[in-house]
Amino acid sequence: MTRHGEWIDKAPRLAEVPVPRDTAAFDALLDAARPVVLRGLAADWPAVAAAGKGHGAMAAYLRGFDGGRPLGLFAGPPGIDGRFFYRDDMAGFNFERGQIPLPVLLDALQKAADEAAPPAFYAGASAAKDHFPGWTRDNVLPLPTGDATARLWIGNGSRVSAHFDMASNVAVVVAGRRRVVLFPPEQIANLYIGPLDVTMAGQPATMVDIERPDLNRFPRFAEAQRHAVVAELEPGDAILIPTLWWHEIRASGALNVLVNYWWTRGTPDAPFLALVHAILAVRDRPAAERAALRTWFDHYVFGDDAPAVADHLPAAARGVLGPPGAERDARIRGYLRQMLGG
Repeated sequence: MTRHGEWIDKAPRLAEVPVPRDTAAFDALLDAARPVVLRGLAADWPAVAAAGKGHGAMAAYLRGFDGGRPLGLFAGPPGIDGRFFYRDDMAGFNFERGQIPLPVLLDALQKAADEAAPPAFYAGASAAKDHFPGWTRDNVLPLPTGDATARLWIGNGSRVSAHFDMASNVAVVVAGRRRVVLFPPEQIANLYIGPLDVTMAGQPATMVDIERPDLNRFPRFAEAQRHAVVAELEPGDAILIPTLWWHEIRASGALNVLVNYWWTRGTPDAPFLALVHAILAVRDRPAAERAALRTWFDHYVFGDDAPAVADHLPAAARGVLGPPGAERDARIRGYLRQMLGG
């Protein structure tokens, strides 16, 4: 009998690299645009030490940082096996959203730890500065991620379907374990992406249950499997996930905690919003027009010479084609508001 997710066990492991010691080394990792494991990056964090003493000690450590503000929560019944997803009819989700105080969540997680079939709890993306004051003072990320906000993710067994982020991401495992399955951006056609505008948590996600892939319904996923890489992370380990890489994360443990940091070199959501607008403005035009517009996009956006397309104009006359910077960005936004009536 084939075990669920057996193909994942056989997939190549993600490369591990030494923790970069300076900004130049870290920038080189970002420029390579390949995910990597940073083993032991946060091994000396007090939070990781607390996790090593058991989930009771981890809960007590978290309580010491409670800022009194409720956390956003996903909660699902035991039957979902921790997989927060759409309902079968796609008319809603198989979990409920709500707000929960940290002490109540921790009590629920500790109670669930004693149950054979526990409900699934997942409080994600809680900014440390708002919900866990003092966390970043005591648990310092030794990487030059600028002003990236530390965000805590707390729950029990859960699985988040493969999705992308419009920002670079460093994710640090504090308690429990995480398995991350990653697919390169160019595998999008083989991942059978769900709705763009009705999502679990903001980002579109694959419709494939990657642990139980139905290759009759999703035959191209077999090609995506060939390109997958897997990282197995323990407390203190971290992973660097570049922008637009698809990643599915399985968390295990009665109380698991992850801290992540998103940052970007541009406007985080603008490329995705541009894509959605292009569906409205471009996709349904006649084939000849689409072909012509493709050359426009290559000329002004994707071509190697795109940054220099206005060099034949005086600097003062380049308008929205001017060099990158705050002045050009403000001009583009003003032009779009004017043209779109907003």
